[in-house]
Amino acid sequence: MNARRRLVAVVVLAAAAGGGIWWLTHRLHPSMGADTLLLYGNVDIREIQPAFNDSDVINRMLVSEGAVVKKGDLIATIDDRRYAARLAQAKQQADSLKATLDRLANGSRPEEIAQAKATMEGLLATYENNKTLYDRTLGLLPKGAASTEDRDNAEAQLNASRENYEAAKQTYILAVKGPRAEDIAAARAAYEAAAAAASLAEREYADTKLYAPEDGIVEDRILEPGDMASPSTPVYTIALTDPLWVRAYVAEPDLGRLGLGMPAAVTTDSFPGRSYRGWVGYIAPTAEFTPKTVETTELRTRLVYQVRVYVCNSGNQLRLGMPATIAVDLSPPAAGQPAAPGCGADNGGRS
Repeated sequence: MNARRRLVAVVVLAAAAGGGIWWLTHRLHPSMGADTLLLYGNVDIREIQPAFNDSDVINRMLVSEGAVVKKGDLIATIDDRRYAARLAQAKQQADSLKATLDRLANGSRPEEIAQAKATMEGLLATYENNKTLYDRTLGLLPKGAASTEDRDNAEAQLNASRENYEAAKQTYILAVKGPRAEDIAAARAAYEAAAAAASLAEREYADTKLYAPEDGIVEDRILEPGDMASPSTPVYTIALTDPLWVRAYVAEPDLGRLGLGMPAAVTTDSFPGRSYRGWVGYIAPTAEFTPKTVETTELRTRLVYQVRVYVCNSGNQLRLGMPATIAVDLSPPAAGQPAAPGCGADNGGRS
Protein backbone atom coordinates (compact mmCIF):
# COMPACT_ATOMS: atom_id res chain seq x y z
CA MET A 1 0.00 0.00 0.00
CA ASN A 2 2.77 2.39 0.86
CA ALA A 3 4.42 1.75 -2.50
CA ARG A 4 1.12 2.33 -4.28
CA ARG A 5 0.55 5.56 -2.39
CA ARG A 6 4.04 6.73 -3.21
CA LEU A 7 3.43 5.98 -6.91
CA VAL A 8 0.16 7.91 -6.90
CA ALA A 9 1.84 10.84 -5.18
CA VAL A 10 4.60 10.86 -7.79
CA VAL A 11 2.03 10.82 -10.63
CA VAL A 12 0.06 13.67 -9.03
CA LEU A 13 3.17 15.74 -8.50
CA ALA A 14 4.27 15.13 -12.10
CA ALA A 15 0.86 16.16 -13.41
CA ALA A 16 0.88 19.27 -11.24
CA ALA A 17 4.37 20.16 -12.44
CA GLY A 18 3.35 19.65 -16.06
CA GLY A 19 0.27 21.77 -15.59
CA GLY A 20 2.32 24.50 -13.97
CA ILE A 21 4.79 24.48 -16.79
CA TRP A 22 1.94 24.63 -19.33
CA TRP A 23 0.30 27.52 -17.44
CA LEU A 24 3.54 29.48 -17.23
CA THR A 25 4.21 28.91 -20.89
CA HIS A 26 0.78 29.79 -22.23
CA ARG A 27 -0.47 32.24 -19.63
CA LEU A 28 2.65 34.24 -19.05
CA HIS A 29 3.97 33.71 -22.58
CA PRO A 30 0.89 33.33 -24.81
CA SER A 31 2.93 34.05 -27.92
CA MET A 32 4.38 30.57 -27.70
CA GLY A 33 1.21 28.91 -29.11
CA ALA A 34 1.69 26.55 -32.03
CA ASP A 35 -0.72 28.21 -34.48
CA THR A 36 -1.23 31.69 -32.97
CA LEU A 37 1.20 34.44 -32.06
CA LEU A 38 -0.11 37.17 -29.73
CA LEU A 39 1.32 40.67 -30.05
CA TYR A 40 0.44 43.89 -28.29
CA GLY A 41 0.66 47.37 -29.71
CA ASN A 42 -1.14 50.60 -30.59
CA VAL A 43 -2.93 51.93 -33.64
CA ASP A 44 -0.17 54.00 -35.20
CA ILE A 45 -0.52 57.78 -35.22
CA ARG A 46 0.38 59.41 -38.53
CA GLU A 47 -0.12 63.12 -39.11
CA ILE A 48 0.42 65.69 -41.84
CA GLN A 49 0.47 69.47 -41.58
CA PRO A 50 -0.50 71.11 -44.90
CA ALA A 51 0.58 74.70 -45.57
CA PHE A 52 0.04 77.30 -48.31
CA ASN A 53 2.66 77.70 -51.04
CA ASP A 54 1.91 81.46 -51.11
CA SER A 55 2.07 84.15 -48.46
CA ASP A 56 -0.89 86.37 -47.61
CA VAL A 57 -3.67 86.85 -45.10
CA ILE A 58 -6.00 83.88 -44.54
CA ASN A 59 -9.59 84.87 -45.27
CA ARG A 60 -11.39 81.51 -44.97
CA MET A 61 -10.95 78.37 -42.85
CA LEU A 62 -13.48 75.84 -44.13
CA VAL A 63 -13.13 72.90 -41.70
CA SER A 64 -12.87 72.52 -37.94
CA GLU A 65 -11.42 69.99 -35.50
CA GLY A 66 -12.95 66.55 -35.89
CA ALA A 67 -14.02 67.08 -39.50
CA VAL A 68 -13.46 64.18 -41.89
CA VAL A 69 -11.76 65.38 -45.07
CA LYS A 70 -11.13 63.65 -48.37
CA LYS A 71 -8.14 64.16 -50.62
CA GLY A 72 -8.78 67.24 -52.78
CA ASP A 73 -11.30 68.92 -50.46
CA LEU A 74 -10.93 72.71 -50.22
CA ILE A 75 -10.01 73.48 -46.60
CA ALA A 76 -8.73 77.10 -46.57
CA THR A 77 -8.06 80.16 -48.78
CA ILE A 78 -5.96 83.31 -48.61
CA ASP A 79 -6.57 86.78 -50.10
CA ASP A 80 -6.02 86.30 -53.85
CA ARG A 81 -6.40 89.87 -55.18
CA ARG A 82 -2.69 90.50 -55.73
CA TYR A 83 -2.28 87.13 -57.42
CA ALA A 84 -5.33 87.67 -59.65
CA ALA A 85 -3.98 91.06 -60.81
CA ARG A 86 -0.54 89.59 -61.49
CA LEU A 87 -2.12 86.76 -63.48
CA ALA A 88 -4.18 89.17 -65.61
CA GLN A 89 -1.09 91.27 -66.35
CA ALA A 90 0.98 88.23 -67.31
CA LYS A 91 -1.73 86.92 -69.63
CA GLN A 92 -2.09 90.28 -71.42
CA GLN A 93 1.67 90.49 -71.94
CA ALA A 94 1.72 86.99 -73.34
CA ASP A 95 -1.21 87.73 -75.67
CA SER A 96 0.53 90.86 -77.00
CA LEU A 97 3.76 89.01 -77.76
CA LYS A 98 1.80 86.17 -79.33
CA ALA A 99 0.18 88.63 -81.75
CA THR A 100 3.61 90.01 -82.68
CA LEU A 101 4.93 86.50 -83.28
CA ASP A 102 1.93 85.59 -85.45
CA ARG A 103 2.37 88.76 -87.52
CA LEU A 104 6.01 87.96 -88.19
CA ALA A 105 5.42 84.26 -88.82
CA ASN A 106 2.61 84.95 -91.32
CA GLY A 107 4.85 87.27 -93.35
CA SER A 108 3.70 90.19 -95.51
CA ARG A 109 0.08 90.40 -96.54
CA PRO A 110 -0.69 90.20 -100.27
CA GLU A 111 -1.91 93.80 -100.17
CA GLU A 112 1.42 94.96 -98.77
CA ILE A 113 3.32 93.12 -101.50
CA ALA A 114 1.03 94.58 -104.19
CA GLN A 115 1.48 98.08 -102.78
CA ALA A 116 5.28 97.74 -102.72
CA LYS A 117 5.24 96.46 -106.30
CA ALA A 118 3.05 99.34 -107.53
CA THR A 119 5.35 101.89 -105.87
CA MET A 120 8.40 100.28 -107.44
CA GLU A 121 6.85 100.23 -110.90
CA GLY A 122 5.76 103.86 -110.61
CA LEU A 123 9.27 104.98 -109.68
CA LEU A 124 10.65 102.85 -112.50
CA ALA A 125 8.48 104.76 -114.95
CA THR A 126 9.69 108.06 -113.51
CA TYR A 127 13.28 106.90 -113.77
CA GLU A 128 12.85 105.85 -117.43
CA ASN A 129 11.14 109.15 -118.28
CA ASN A 130 13.97 111.14 -116.66
CA LYS A 131 16.52 109.08 -118.55
CA THR A 132 14.78 109.89 -121.85
CA LEU A 133 14.70 113.57 -120.90
CA TYR A 134 18.38 113.51 -120.03
CA ASP A 135 19.32 111.83 -123.32
CA ARG A 136 17.27 114.43 -125.25
CA THR A 137 18.99 117.27 -123.42
CA LEU A 138 22.40 115.85 -124.30
CA GLY A 139 21.33 115.74 -127.97
CA LEU A 140 20.16 119.38 -127.95
CA LEU A 141 23.23 120.70 -126.15
CA PRO A 142 25.57 120.74 -129.27
CA LYS A 143 22.88 122.50 -131.32
CA GLY A 144 22.54 125.27 -128.73
CA ALA A 145 18.92 124.32 -128.08
CA ALA A 146 19.74 123.40 -124.46
CA SER A 147 22.05 125.01 -121.96
CA THR A 148 24.55 123.42 -119.62
CA GLU A 149 22.16 124.19 -116.77
CA ASP A 150 19.41 122.20 -118.51
CA ARG A 151 21.79 119.29 -118.81
CA ASP A 152 22.74 119.44 -115.11
CA ASN A 153 19.10 119.64 -114.02
CA ALA A 154 18.16 116.65 -116.18
CA GLU A 155 21.09 114.67 -114.79
CA ALA A 156 20.10 115.47 -111.19
CA GLN A 157 16.53 114.38 -111.84
CA LEU A 158 17.80 111.18 -113.44
CA ASN A 159 20.02 110.31 -110.48
CA ALA A 160 17.30 111.05 -107.93
CA SER A 161 14.74 108.94 -109.76
CA ARG A 162 17.25 106.07 -110.03
CA GLU A 163 17.84 106.11 -106.25
CA ASN A 164 14.12 106.23 -105.54
CA TYR A 165 13.52 103.30 -107.84
CA GLU A 166 16.30 101.20 -106.26
CA ALA A 167 14.91 101.89 -102.77
CA ALA A 168 11.39 100.88 -103.84
CA LYS A 169 12.79 97.77 -105.49
CA GLN A 170 14.47 96.66 -102.26
CA THR A 171 11.27 97.35 -100.33
CA TYR A 172 9.36 95.12 -102.73
CA ILE A 173 11.95 92.33 -102.40
CA LEU A 174 11.72 92.47 -98.58
CA ALA A 175 7.95 92.39 -98.73
CA VAL A 176 8.08 89.23 -100.87
CA LYS A 177 10.64 87.51 -98.59
CA GLY A 178 8.89 88.48 -95.37
CA PRO A 179 10.51 88.91 -91.91
CA ARG A 180 13.94 87.49 -91.17
CA ALA A 181 14.16 84.10 -89.44
CA GLU A 182 16.17 85.70 -86.66
CA ASP A 183 13.38 88.20 -85.95
CA ILE A 184 10.82 85.39 -85.83
CA ALA A 185 13.03 83.38 -83.45
CA ALA A 186 13.47 86.40 -81.17
CA ALA A 187 9.73 87.05 -81.15
CA ARG A 188 9.04 83.38 -80.38
CA ALA A 189 11.52 83.39 -77.48
CA ALA A 190 9.93 86.53 -76.04
CA TYR A 191 6.47 84.99 -76.29
CA GLU A 192 7.54 81.71 -74.68
CA ALA A 193 9.10 83.60 -71.77
CA ALA A 194 5.89 85.58 -71.31
CA ALA A 195 3.81 82.38 -71.53
CA ALA A 196 5.98 80.78 -68.85
CA ALA A 197 5.52 83.83 -66.64
CA ALA A 198 1.76 83.60 -67.16
CA SER A 199 1.82 79.90 -66.25
CA LEU A 200 3.74 80.68 -63.07
CA ALA A 201 1.28 83.43 -62.19
CA GLU A 202 -1.58 81.01 -62.76
CA ARG A 203 0.07 78.43 -60.47
CA GLU A 204 0.58 81.07 -57.78
CA TYR A 205 -3.06 82.10 -58.09
CA ALA A 206 -4.15 78.46 -57.73
CA ASP A 207 -1.97 78.15 -54.64
CA THR A 208 -4.13 80.69 -52.83
CA LYS A 209 -6.45 77.73 -52.17
CA LEU A 210 -5.41 74.94 -49.82
CA TYR A 211 -6.69 71.42 -50.47
CA ALA A 212 -6.53 68.33 -48.27
CA PRO A 213 -3.50 66.32 -49.47
CA GLU A 214 -4.86 63.00 -48.15
CA ASP A 215 -7.92 61.46 -46.50
CA GLY A 216 -7.99 62.02 -42.76
CA ILE A 217 -9.48 63.72 -39.70
CA VAL A 218 -8.70 67.30 -38.71
CA GLU A 219 -6.98 67.26 -35.33
CA ASP A 220 -6.07 70.93 -34.95
CA ARG A 221 -6.61 74.31 -36.61
CA ILE A 222 -3.22 75.87 -36.16
CA LEU A 223 -4.10 79.19 -37.86
CA GLU A 224 -7.29 81.22 -38.07
CA PRO A 225 -8.74 83.83 -40.48
CA GLY A 226 -6.65 86.98 -40.25
CA ASP A 227 -3.38 85.12 -39.63
CA MET A 228 -0.56 85.49 -42.14
CA ALA A 229 0.03 82.27 -44.07
CA SER A 230 3.41 81.24 -45.44
CA PRO A 231 4.97 78.06 -46.87
CA SER A 232 6.78 77.43 -43.58
CA THR A 233 3.67 77.73 -41.37
CA PRO A 234 1.26 74.76 -41.17
CA VAL A 235 -2.44 75.57 -41.25
CA TYR A 236 -3.94 72.29 -39.99
CA THR A 237 -2.88 69.06 -38.38
CA ILE A 238 -4.60 66.13 -40.13
CA ALA A 239 -4.49 62.57 -38.82
CA LEU A 240 -4.20 59.98 -41.58
CA THR A 241 -6.63 57.07 -41.33
CA ASP A 242 -6.00 55.15 -44.54
CA PRO A 243 -4.21 52.82 -44.52
CA LEU A 244 -4.55 52.03 -40.81
CA TRP A 245 -2.12 49.75 -39.02
CA VAL A 246 -1.24 48.57 -35.53
CA ARG A 247 2.41 48.97 -34.57
CA ALA A 248 3.70 46.15 -32.36
CA TYR A 249 7.01 44.52 -31.53
CA VAL A 250 7.93 40.86 -31.81
CA ALA A 251 10.67 39.19 -29.80
CA GLU A 252 13.65 37.81 -31.65
CA PRO A 253 12.79 34.10 -30.99
CA ASP A 254 9.36 34.62 -32.61
CA LEU A 255 10.68 36.56 -35.60
CA GLY A 256 11.17 33.45 -37.69
CA ARG A 257 7.54 32.45 -37.24
CA LEU A 258 6.19 35.60 -38.89
CA GLY A 259 5.79 36.24 -42.60
CA LEU A 260 4.37 39.04 -44.72
CA GLY A 261 0.73 38.58 -45.60
CA MET A 262 -0.11 36.35 -42.62
CA PRO A 263 -3.73 36.92 -41.52
CA ALA A 264 -4.36 38.45 -38.11
CA ALA A 265 -7.28 39.36 -35.85
CA VAL A 266 -7.13 42.66 -33.98
CA THR A 267 -9.10 43.29 -30.79
CA THR A 268 -9.34 46.25 -28.41
CA ASP A 269 -10.54 46.85 -24.86
CA SER A 270 -12.93 49.55 -26.11
CA PHE A 271 -15.04 47.08 -28.09
CA PRO A 272 -15.02 43.71 -26.28
CA GLY A 273 -16.13 40.80 -28.40
CA ARG A 274 -15.34 42.52 -31.66
CA SER A 275 -12.41 41.67 -33.88
CA TYR A 276 -11.01 43.41 -36.94
CA ARG A 277 -9.50 41.61 -39.86
CA GLY A 278 -5.88 42.40 -40.64
CA TRP A 279 -2.63 41.05 -42.02
CA VAL A 280 1.09 41.42 -41.46
CA GLY A 281 2.22 44.17 -43.84
CA TYR A 282 5.69 45.10 -42.60
CA ILE A 283 8.48 43.48 -40.60
CA ALA A 284 11.46 45.64 -39.68
CA PRO A 285 14.70 44.44 -41.27
CA THR A 286 16.74 45.42 -38.19
CA ALA A 287 16.32 45.20 -34.43
CA GLU A 288 14.88 48.16 -32.59
CA PHE A 289 18.16 48.57 -30.70
CA THR A 290 21.57 47.97 -32.26
CA PRO A 291 23.10 44.85 -30.66
CA LYS A 292 26.57 44.80 -29.18
CA THR A 293 29.43 43.19 -31.05
CA VAL A 294 29.29 40.14 -28.79
CA GLU A 295 25.91 38.93 -27.53
CA THR A 296 25.15 36.20 -25.07
CA THR A 297 22.26 33.85 -25.70
CA GLU A 298 20.20 35.60 -23.01
CA LEU A 299 20.76 39.10 -24.43
CA ARG A 300 19.96 38.02 -27.99
CA THR A 301 16.49 36.90 -26.96
CA ARG A 302 15.70 40.41 -25.69
CA LEU A 303 15.94 42.00 -29.12
CA VAL A 304 12.63 43.13 -30.63
CA TYR A 305 11.57 43.98 -34.18
CA GLN A 306 8.83 46.37 -35.25
CA VAL A 307 5.82 44.85 -36.99
CA ARG A 308 2.96 46.61 -38.74
CA VAL A 309 -0.34 44.80 -38.94
CA TYR A 310 -2.68 46.48 -41.41
CA VAL A 311 -6.26 46.40 -40.21
CA CYS A 312 -9.69 46.90 -41.80
CA ASN A 313 -11.68 49.66 -40.11
CA SER A 314 -14.81 50.08 -42.21
CA GLY A 315 -16.86 50.62 -39.05
CA ASN A 316 -14.61 53.56 -38.12
CA GLN A 317 -14.27 52.26 -34.57
CA LEU A 318 -10.49 52.17 -34.25
CA ARG A 319 -8.87 55.39 -33.12
CA LEU A 320 -5.29 56.51 -33.51
CA GLY A 321 -3.17 55.58 -30.49
CA MET A 322 -5.70 52.97 -29.26
CA PRO A 323 -4.09 49.93 -27.56
CA ALA A 324 -4.77 46.71 -29.43
CA THR A 325 -4.11 42.98 -29.20
CA ILE A 326 -3.06 41.10 -32.33
CA ALA A 327 -3.53 37.39 -32.88
CA VAL A 328 -1.47 36.33 -35.89
CA ASP A 329 -2.58 33.10 -37.53
CA LEU A 330 0.56 31.02 -38.09
CA SER A 331 -1.20 28.04 -39.66
CA PRO A 332 -0.55 27.33 -43.36
CA PRO A 333 -3.01 29.09 -45.71
CA ALA A 334 -5.99 27.08 -46.80
CA ALA A 335 -6.42 26.07 -50.43
CA GLY A 336 -7.97 28.88 -52.44
CA GLN A 337 -7.09 31.58 -49.91
CA PRO A 338 -6.21 34.89 -51.67
CA ALA A 339 -2.47 35.47 -51.88
CA ALA A 340 -2.77 39.27 -51.70
CA PRO A 341 -4.33 40.49 -48.43
CA GLY A 342 -6.77 43.37 -48.35
CA CYS A 343 -9.95 44.65 -46.78
CA GLY A 344 -12.32 44.16 -49.70
CA ALA A 345 -15.88 43.85 -48.39
CA ASP A 346 -15.15 44.24 -44.68
CA ASN A 347 -17.69 43.15 -42.11
CA GLY A 348 -17.75 46.47 -40.31
CA GLY A 349 -15.60 45.31 -37.45
CA ARG A 350 -17.88 42.62 -36.02
CA SER A 351 -16.50 39.23 -35.14
